[in-house]
Amino acid sequence: MNSTAWLEEIRRQFRKTKSASEKAARQVADQDFFTRLTPGGNSIATLMKHLGGNHRSRWRDFLTTDGEKSDRHRDTEFVTEGETRDSIQAIWEEGWKISLDTLDSLRPADLEKSITIREEPHTVVEALQRGLTHAAYHSGQIVQLARYFAGDSWQTLSIPLGGSEAFNAHLREKRLREKRARNETT
Repeated sequence: MNSTAWLEEIRRQFRKTKSASEKAARQVADQDFFTRLTPGGNSIATLMKHLGGNHRSRWRDFLTTDGEKSDRHRDTEFVTEGETRDSIQAIWEEGWKISLDTLDSLRPADLEKSITIREEPHTVVEALQRGLTHAAYHSGQIVQLARYFAGDSWQTLSIPLGGSEAFNAHLREKRLREKRARNETT
C-alpha cells in the first residue's frame, strides 16, 4: 500500500471510530450518558470529554509542537459534574474537528517526519497509529456502555445477529453488479 492510500485508510478509520461512538451515544438517555457503572469507572460523557480533550491536545499543531499541550489538564477530562450533554458534545466536536482537519492536511512526505508526545519522539506513523488505537479503545467502551443502557432498544452498529448470510449475499450481489458495470464500459 502506498503512502497516499495508507493515509486515506487512517482517515477513514478515524471517521468510522467517531461515527460509531456517536451512533452509540445517541441511543442513550441523558441520565445514562452520565452514569458510571462502578465507582471510579467512566461514563459515556467522561469518555467523550476525555477523547475530545486528548484530540485537542495531540492534534493541534501536530507537526510542530509537543502533543501534550501546556493548556491541557487531563485530570479534568474525567470530571463531568456541572457538565451537560451539549457541553460534552462541544468538547468532543472541537477535539475531533482539530484531529480530522489535521489528518486531512497531512501529505505522504509528512509520514517521514518525527514529532513528540510528552517529550518522547514518535514517527508520524507511530503517532497516527497511537491516536487511532486510543480512539478505537475508548470508542469500544462507549459502544459497550451504550448497548448496556439501551437494552432491548439497542440498534446494532454492524451486522445484526442472525443477519450474516443476508449481508454476505447482498455484498456478493453488489460486487457482481459492479463487475458487470465495469465489463460494459470496457
